[in-house]
Amino acid sequence: MEDLLRQLGPRVLGVLVRRGADFASAEDAVQEALIEAVERWSEGMPSDPQAWLVTVAWRRWLDHVRSETARQRRERADLAEPPPGPTEQADDTLRLLSLSCHPALSPASAVALTLRAVGGLTTRQIAEAYLVPETTMGQRISRAKRTVAEHGLAPQEARDLNRVLRVLYLVFNEGYQGEVDLAAEAVRLARELARQTGDPEAVGLLALMLLHHARRASRFEEDGSLVTLADQDRSLWDTRLVAEAIDLLQGALAADRLGEFQAQAAIAALHADAPSADETDWPQVVGWYDELLALTDSPVVALNRAVAVGEADGPQAGLRALADVPDGIPRREAAHAHLLERAGEPARAAALYARAAARASSTAERDHLTRQAARLRRR
Repeated sequence: MEDLLRQLGPRVLGVLVRRGADFASAEDAVQEALIEAVERWSEGMPSDPQAWLVTVAWRRWLDHVRSETARQRRERADLAEPPPGPTEQADDTLRLLSLSCHPALSPASAVALTLRAVGGLTTRQIAEAYLVPETTMGQRISRAKRTVAEHGLAPQEARDLNRVLRVLYLVFNEGYQGEVDLAAEAVRLARELARQTGDPEAVGLLALMLLHHARRASRFEEDGSLVTLADQDRSLWDTRLVAEAIDLLQGALAADRLGEFQAQAAIAALHADAPSADETDWPQVVGWYDELLALTDSPVVALNRAVAVGEADGPQAGLRALADVPDGIPRREAAHAHLLERAGEPARAAALYARAAARASSTAERDHLTRQAARLRRR
């Protein structure tokens, strides 16, 4: 029952929001309906659980409105409105995600509210995932709800799928913390969004997540040390997820509406399709980075492209491409060190690996770069 309620909660919340309920009080009403469901469904499950929850939550919200404002328009709201059909469910899903990813929210607040309202996670679970006290996370989510209630969404903002996709990708990149597998949760939400909207970029994001998720078992040693893509044991990759992702990506690309997540997924698919790092189709990887750079004009993409150029055309070509990447870009020194090592300059590479380690964003990355510097110095 717990899994069913977690699945239905966000759908019911989306229905209430579409009917005109404000975000914060609608979520309170849904939570009350879920509690009542736990108490009553043990005696027998209703024939249509979602419709039951919609009716109960809508009544709870109306009770709240009547006690607070007694507004006549809301008092006359039709309690017998039928449950939403497929088209309405798609609109509800996107609107609820758009509210949770409101442009007035910081990325951290948007992620927390998305996991709470759309993912159905408890405040405690989200707090554990982000290694903060539950009270701190509760305050963050409450402030986010107030911000959403104060600002609302303009019509164009309610359809801003790109902002939603970026927040979901932020959730995915958090990986696994506490009792919640945030990467798996992001995949679940992306799968639902892709199914509901059919948008090529939503499908592209799902494919990208699945391709990264397929390599999960090979990314770290047992002691927690990082394993680079080139050194990963590819027999550990989940070929079922890879096949599903490639199939999804091909369908998205066929729509001829290329976006950055589709381009990123195409690059990840080329890596996944190669039997080994040396057999990667690097010229085609560079071609996709060219597409991605045209879409984003991102210095991070330019950095990754320079590394790919180094693999396709040799380290000197990679160093020339790297020269166009501004200093201060995260991991630029690590990429520079990698290209210098391949170009036969181990001393300079070791110094750059050490500098990159000092600026690493995670312990695993710092330790990996430190080992690379030590390896070259020993040589």
